[in-house]
Amino acid sequence: MAAKFLSPVPAFSLAAKQGDTARVLITSPTSDGHGISCSSVSAFPSASRKKRNTSLVVSATGETLTGVVFQPFEEVKKEVFAVPNSPQVSLARQCFVDECGAAINEQINVEYTASYVYHAMFAYFDRDNIALKGLAKFFKESSEEEREHAEKLMEYQNIRGGKVVLHSILTPPSEFEHVEKGDALYAMELALSLEKLTNEKLLSLHKVADENNDPQMADFVESEFLTEQVESIKKIAEYVAQLRMVGKGHGVWHFDQMLLN
Repeated sequence: MAAKFLSPVPAFSLAAKQGDTARVLITSPTSDGHGISCSSVSAFPSASRKKRNTSLVVSATGETLTGVVFQPFEEVKKEVFAVPNSPQVSLARQCFVDECGAAINEQINVEYTASYVYHAMFAYFDRDNIALKGLAKFFKESSEEEREHAEKLMEYQNIRGGKVVLHSILTPPSEFEHVEKGDALYAMELALSLEKLTNEKLLSLHKVADENNDPQMADFVESEFLTEQVESIKKIAEYVAQLRMVGKGHGVWHFDQMLLN
């Protein structure tokens, strides 16, 4: 019996047990802006199954269904699965829009900028006339961590078939002495502000993924960055509180020694 196509339906439904009827949906291509097609929903023919000696039989008789009809050699012919011929086009790219790629490149710049500032802080506290080795160590490690974040975003851009575009980085300050706060507290407060700003940018990146219906990218931002970011904010907030209590002078030296351990 020949299968008949149904009119589009508003939602996906699938039978949970024998006797329940369901419609299996297939996808029709829509462009992601790079000649690569993504998917929208349309209807597939009703199908059914029955048990014969514990084997599953799928037919188009319109009875019942518990599985999804899979016709790989027909489905791969659709435009959505076409392999690009142009050497300038990524072969891996699928449902990855320009806006997501641009947002990732902006976040790479955020991470590199934070890394650059922390590296400047490391250089300042490592001077012979400042000689706060604990703070120098902390900011050097912070710089390396932000660089690792940037590289992780670059790798993800390549995984999704995007293109990494690096932007200019602003020159950071080289002096962190503050008349009232002193250099240690001033630098740590600046670090706290940078971590909060980075977190805000990560939330914006996550929002771009949501708005473009890219759950894999949203999961990447959540699993790789968001938890670590709020933990960093908490840690640096505690350092700020401690430096405010010890004030300038000898207390800063004891705080610095704590960071060396």
